[in-house]
Amino acid sequence: MHQKPEWDNEGRDWPNRDASRFIAVGDLRWHVQQLGAGPILLLVHGTGSATHSWRDLAPLLAQDFTVIAPDLPGHGFTASPKGDEGLSLPGMAASLSALLNTMGVTPDLVLGHSAGAAILARMCLDHCIAPRALISENGALLPLRGIAGHWFAPAARFFATHPLIPKFFAWRAGIAGGVQDLVDSTGSRLDQRGVDLYRRLVVSPGHVAAAIGMMANWDLDALERDLPRLTTPLVMLVAERDSTVSPAEARRVRAVLPSVEVETIPALGHLAHEEEPATVAALIRGIAGRFGVRGPQ
Repeated sequence: MHQKPEWDNEGRDWPNRDASRFIAVGDLRWHVQQLGAGPILLLVHGTGSATHSWRDLAPLLAQDFTVIAPDLPGHGFTASPKGDEGLSLPGMAASLSALLNTMGVTPDLVLGHSAGAAILARMCLDHCIAPRALISENGALLPLRGIAGHWFAPAARFFATHPLIPKFFAWRAGIAGGVQDLVDSTGSRLDQRGVDLYRRLVVSPGHVAAAIGMMANWDLDALERDLPRLTTPLVMLVAERDSTVSPAEARRVRAVLPSVEVETIPALGHLAHEEEPATVAALIRGIAGRFGVRGPQ
């Protein structure tokens, strides 16, 4: 088992630490943050990230909503699942559903970033949740096309089966500029605090192993087949400078699900909610209002 970030060390000054708690569900010990009051808004981060990604957005949204944000299995301070299935799309969706059931919460609105949007779409399709709307921020909802689609999963599976690979990536991330280059490749520009928080995670072989394992076990073919029967309204927030998930992907989703709404976020990249949290918060409030999800008046 690879070393994971430790709450009393890497989490010593974790963003919104006062809102954190740990919840045991089956064989998983989840790290969850809960802020604010009002309708329940669930935030789900993407591959390789954690609750730090919402560090500035969550407090803004907490003015109108009860914000619930977990670290996904194996990510951040949530324990790693036993077996590869726990890092697959159905496995993640089932585990997150079990967490919500244990907490006794029913989300009124859900927001998923990148792969987090796919997890929420799967949960909606499987009738695990029934929010008024699903907001996808730079969501990765469809299989990769072309050469990338052919080599991505096999390469990730190769990495996942070699125990030294996470240690190598964690070591590489510790080299000066390594994490900055990774962040820059998303098309986003983060402040030093944001970069340092990512570095704190990716120098941990356990966190890296979970991200690689998630990519190795990720299969969006079934989601693509099922997406036409999604009844939950889907709103896609698409950052025009996103170089991780191409903005053109929204057109592919619309071809599969014509009812999807698309809103463009100008001049921001894949981590738009970290670059300009106030801008993204305003968009979320607007969407919530359109679907009748309103905070305290």
